[in-house]
Amino acid sequence: MCVEDLQNFPKVADSLGDTCSSNGTLSAAKYCIITAVRDEEECIGGTIESVLRQTIRPREWIIVDDGSTDSTSTILDRYAREHLWIQILHRENRGYRSTGGGIEAFVDAYPSLQSQDWEFLVNLDGDLTFESNYFESCFQHFRHAPQLGIGGGTIYTREGERLREEKAPRFHVRGATKIYRRECWEDLGGLVCSLGWDTIDEIKANQLGWTTQSFPDVQLRHHRATGAAWGSLVNAVNDGEADYLVGYHPLFFWLKCIRHIFEPPYLLRSLGIAYGFLRCLVRRTPQITDGELKAYLRRQQVRRLLGKSSIWI
Repeated sequence: MCVEDLQNFPKVADSLGDTCSSNGTLSAAKYCIITAVRDEEECIGGTIESVLRQTIRPREWIIVDDGSTDSTSTILDRYAREHLWIQILHRENRGYRSTGGGIEAFVDAYPSLQSQDWEFLVNLDGDLTFESNYFESCFQHFRHAPQLGIGGGTIYTREGERLREEKAPRFHVRGATKIYRRECWEDLGGLVCSLGWDTIDEIKANQLGWTTQSFPDVQLRHHRATGAAWGSLVNAVNDGEADYLVGYHPLFFWLKCIRHIFEPPYLLRSLGIAYGFLRCLVRRTPQITDGELKAYLRRQQVRRLLGKSSIWI
């Protein structure tokens, strides 16, 4: 299991609703987590241990076993027997990994939440570890910014002997660690079950007047780099397809391809992104944004290209 660096984390009581923060005061933060996993036997234990050690514990945690073929299911069931606030949902094996990062499983699990008074909803991947004050630190950001609708920590992956930040625009929160304020979640009216879902939700939130942000001072360790389950080339193709589905401005997209030529894996990633985009274009694949949202996205991208203020900053 990916449990390194967890041994010295502080232990907390196991009672449901125990939300004492690290400064000893009772926190009002109420949150629920939904996690979709598939074949995560090596890492899911570390993620669960990280949550168990949080200074502010979730009201409820639904973990969806999305058709695992390894021992993931056994590990999940063991933890659920020990902690009554963890609920496990088992889905049949469809024979392949979802290209949407398990978003279908997340959406399907949402109606199963029993808690009704939550303030924040978390989409959390099963291959992350983080310090015991992770959620407490994130909620402080939300408390200080009433218009912050979607937030989350900054993700790092190991590259040789050092940790490398998974770079993203400041407004973008990685799908692996999204925290939705309840009012923003209700304004969104749900998530799109498709590649690009974790950009669509943020663009729509910003269009509706919310802000979205990753927190540079709050970090998580990703034990499998984003898209690693697919391989570098397939992940690049998926990214290009997602850009098409979201409705990227053509000039903004091609400049993105040029930029990636000079980033590892050199040239290969740019070719994969371009192929994914062009394949959808040739097939005339329907885009997932409505007209107004697509127009808003493209205006923001043009403003970025012109050096004006935009959500890209």
